[in-house]
Formats: sequence, C-alpha cells, structure tokens
Amino acid sequence: MATSITPAREDSPEAGELVATTKGRYNVLTRYDRRVLMLMVGIPLLLDIVFIWWPTLSSILLSFTNYNGVGEVGWNNFIGLKNYQFMFSGYTLFWPAFLHNVIWLAWLAFIATPLGILFAVLLDRDIRGVGFYQSVFFLPVVLSLVIVGFIWELQFSPTEGFINNVLQRTSSTNIIDWLGNPRINLYAILIAATWRHVGYIMVIYLAGLKSVDPTLREAAKVDGANEIQIFFRVVFPVMAPINIVVVVITSIEALRAFDIAFIINQGKNGLELLSILITNNSISEASLVGFGSAIAVILLLISLVPIVIFLSRVMRTR
Repeated sequence: MATSITPAREDSPEAGELVATTKGRYNVLTRYDRRVLMLMVGIPLLLDIVFIWWPTLSSILLSFTNYNGVGEVGWNNFIGLKNYQFMFSGYTLFWPAFLHNVIWLAWLAFIATPLGILFAVLLDRDIRGVGFYQSVFFLPVVLSLVIVGFIWELQFSPTEGFINNVLQRTSSTNIIDWLGNPRINLYAILIAATWRHVGYIMVIYLAGLKSVDPTLREAAKVDGANEIQIFFRVVFPVMAPINIVVVVITSIEALRAFDIAFIINQGKNGLELLSILITNNSISEASLVGFGSAIAVILLLISLVPIVIFLSRVMRTR
C-alpha cells in the first residue's frame, strides 16, 4: 500500500512521532501538538467532571442516605430506598409539585411556544420596522428570571399593580389577589414565564426560517398553496431539526423552572415546583440533604427523556 509522510513543520519546537492513520497514511504529530490537544480536550473534560458529573454522582449517592449536611458521609448514613419511599407515599408536597411542573410544561408547549413560532413567522417578512419588533420581543430574554419575577410581581400587585388598576377602571371587577390565591397564582406566574419564553423561541425559529430555501415556497405558491398550507406542508417539515431543538428547550425550561416562583413566595401556597422542593429540603433548617438529593435524582431522570430523544434524533441523521 502506498503511503505518504507529511514532513514536520520547520517551526515546531520539538521533533515529533509518526502516527498511522486509518487510511494508511502517516502524519507527524509533534510533542507540542500533543500538548495542545491534551489542553484543548483535558481542560473542558476536567471542568465537565468537576461541575457536572461529580455533583450528579454525589447527588445520586446522597439520595440513599439521611445525610443532613454536617460532617462526613458514612455507612451509618445509608438508609437505602427510604427517601424514595417517603417521597412517593408520605411527602404530601411531591405530587402537587410534580403536577405543577406538568402544567408548566403543557403551558409552554401549547401556548408560549406556538406564540413564539407565530411571531417568528410574522416577522419573517419584508415589513417596515421588523428589526424594532424583533428587539421588543427579544428584550425580555436579556433579563434574568429574577428581574422578570420582580417586574411581574409589581404588575400583579393587588392595590398598585397595573393589571388590577386597568380592570377596576374598565369594569366593576373587585381586587384580585393574583399571587396570593393558590387557585390562580400558578397561571399568573406562567404569564410572566411566557413573556420571556416567547422571545427566546421567536429568535431560534426566526433563524431557522431564514435558512429555508425560498424556492420551496415559490414552488408551493405556483402549485396554488396559500400561506398556511405552505407553512405546515413545506416549511414546517423542512424545519424538523429546529423543531426538535425547540421541543427540547421547552421541556428543559419547564423542568428547571425555579426563579420566578421562588421570588414570589419561595414556591409555596400553590407555587410548589420540584426544583423548589429540592432547595427547600436541602437548605432548610432541617437540612434534609439526602431527601433533597432524592428529589433531584427524580428530576434528573425526567429531564433525561427529552435529552435522549434529542440525541437519538441527532445521531440518526448522521
């Protein structure tokens, strides 16, 4: 088999070694090159292990203990599956929090995300001031969820809030305690979350729409298709990779929801979420770190579902 040897660079600091490739060719990889590769791969890998894998594995191990955050963890802290048994059968806040996360996911999936897609489709046209409209809808995304929570807490204020003042001036509606009433406070917070989520989805989908081949739309118009038919029968199928990304982002946003609900009332009185239960149990006076870790493991398993679906679709296309 014919082989070729790539000579070493004259400016390389050190002599290298011949490394055989799968095609039968040889490339010179100097010690300097290997060090650079080790740094480029090693540093991200180290950060990934330290900040992601180590905390994840630690949480899984702690979920089988009654560790309270004081001292070291030993075999005497091991209690098996008792945390999980108590969570599913004896902990009264778990299932309401789980239901709230499901409602959050359904709201984002069927209301907020379609609104973001609609705005993206409307702004994907040659209209006057399109840049201004994009900036207006994207502005909430720049703000942190904590700031968004403060803004909407002021809007929903019973006496001085903008919403109640408008309702009182335009109708005979009494003062509504939007954030204090456990029957409606979750949906009030979801409006605030929608305000931010719509702009995020709009920008992602708008970028995808710009990449669609315009000849596809022109061909559909020639065949007599209207705007709605063009989108659902031509554009939407072509946008399959972006659609998967949007679904994953929506699922993760719903599962990791925390900031807004915690800012309002520490996630109580109808705003219980799984992420807030983790915090309240792990950093409370009782310091139930083991039990909080068990809730975190359940949330991790739920979060893996959209991630695995996304990765499987990505790997399938390659």
